[in-house]
Amino acid sequence: MRVLQRIALALAIIGAINWGLIGFFRFDLVAAIFGGQTAGFSRVIYALVGISGLICTSLYFNEVAENDVANEPRRIHSENLNYRTEFASDDNDEIERDR
Repeated sequence: MRVLQRIALALAIIGAINWGLIGFFRFDLVAAIFGGQTAGFSRVIYALVGISGLICTSLYFNEVAENDVANEPRRIHSENLNYRTEFASDDNDEIERDR
């Protein structure tokens, strides 16, 4: 699924650039390359960009992990380990400290 999301993100970025060109310069790059807005291949590109935008909405709801920390194993710091059990009583601890 990650590959599909990356492809969708790339297509959504291309679509955003195209919409930026339309907004700022009234220039439709996809239409210029593929023969107009009504050309078949241009419509396919527009459809793929639209579907990619929908796929990218799933990225919005995913948890963000910096540098893929979620995939790394958790590290245990040995200096803070506590080996006490629930069966030990406080009285035993005091006796051992007195020795």
